[in-house]
Amino acid sequence: MRQYKYCYETAQEYSVGSVCRVYQKEGILGEEIQICDEISSEEHDQNRCVVSNSPTQKLNFLQHYPLSSSSSSAINPISSTSNQHSFKVEYLIKSCGLRPQDALSTSKYINIKTPDKPDSVLAFFRNHGVTETQIPVLVKRLPQALMFDPQKKLLPKIEFFQSKGFSTEDIAKILTATPRVFGGSLKNQIIPSYNFFKELLKSEEKTNAVIKRFASILVSAAIAPNIEALREIGVPESNIVALLTNQPSAFTPNADRFKEILEEVKKLGFNPERMMFAVAIYVLRAMSKSNWEKKVNVYKKWGLSEDDIYVAFGKQPRCMLVSEDKIMGIMDFFVNKMGWESSIVVRRPVIVTLSLERRIIPRCLVYQILLSKGLIKKDFSLTSLLDSTESYFLKKFLKKYEEESPELLKLYQDKLNLSK
Repeated sequence: MRQYKYCYETAQEYSVGSVCRVYQKEGILGEEIQICDEISSEEHDQNRCVVSNSPTQKLNFLQHYPLSSSSSSAINPISSTSNQHSFKVEYLIKSCGLRPQDALSTSKYINIKTPDKPDSVLAFFRNHGVTETQIPVLVKRLPQALMFDPQKKLLPKIEFFQSKGFSTEDIAKILTATPRVFGGSLKNQIIPSYNFFKELLKSEEKTNAVIKRFASILVSAAIAPNIEALREIGVPESNIVALLTNQPSAFTPNADRFKEILEEVKKLGFNPERMMFAVAIYVLRAMSKSNWEKKVNVYKKWGLSEDDIYVAFGKQPRCMLVSEDKIMGIMDFFVNKMGWESSIVVRRPVIVTLSLERRIIPRCLVYQILLSKGLIKKDFSLTSLLDSTESYFLKKFLKKYEEESPELLKLYQDKLNLSK
């Protein structure tokens, strides 16, 4: 697997050193925007990763628009006198609530000489539901927002979202999580994007829900061509909609990386017509090569081969999304506490995705008591035991044996309460 980084500026995933044209602003647009951190010094141009090959875009309205002509000068670190620099840092600390170290780094990307303009922006934010705890987050992610014209740049977008049924709280969350949405073009970008997703999802309500989950879809250049790529290989429209609804970030890799993921998923034997194909796309998009290898090594510690791990992944891709600590905890419980073979996760990899404290341990306690009383057999179905709904489990294992083991329900509920 190649190395990729996620960029909050373009809401896309980039192969390190291959397609990114975004200035590295570590700590400004998000903790993960270290686009250039694995590139040699010869490939840098004033902290900029300049590459000629960018993804081909199919829909013009989903191109990445500059935030504004006034903000373009704020993208580069801005030289300033010591007095002006001190003013900017002090303003970011006292008026925006940034920590000193954050204010110092953020000050390089704004050009303010008096408090008048940023004061009007902050007042606008506060008047539209942005809280005092949200303001420093917003400013760190998009410092040039302090130089926007609130009435011309921000208000029309807020009114658009209000017209679509978004609450004041919803809009404030979008402003905080993805402020660059409000820096884009309403006419050429946000409205066409909104209509595109509304047509795809067949519902304004569903479209709003996806935007609340991941507002970057409104300004990402990657999503439309990636949706088309799924259609071309035969992924059903219903599965595309399901993936977009539940994991919209799965569509954010650039076109080349997305095609790589599709090829990897196909090589692993997933059928494009099945929903598990879409799940595998999401999992591979969410994982770096190093994270994949770390989790493979954890499974190997418990005697599983690489082939075993790929078999488990083929049955339930989410078994590779859980943390290394969780894998260790669940494997330790199954092998050392329950006395089961580690290959149990190859047969039923879904059990690795379940909660150890709230699902596995309480239900296995019931299993052990029923087994000790001879009420069930040792090779009882793990699916029924662990991967069933709560109502089914209560009926199948607790109410069914209420006369033979009246204390069982209380023991089970006590164990559940301890996990809360």
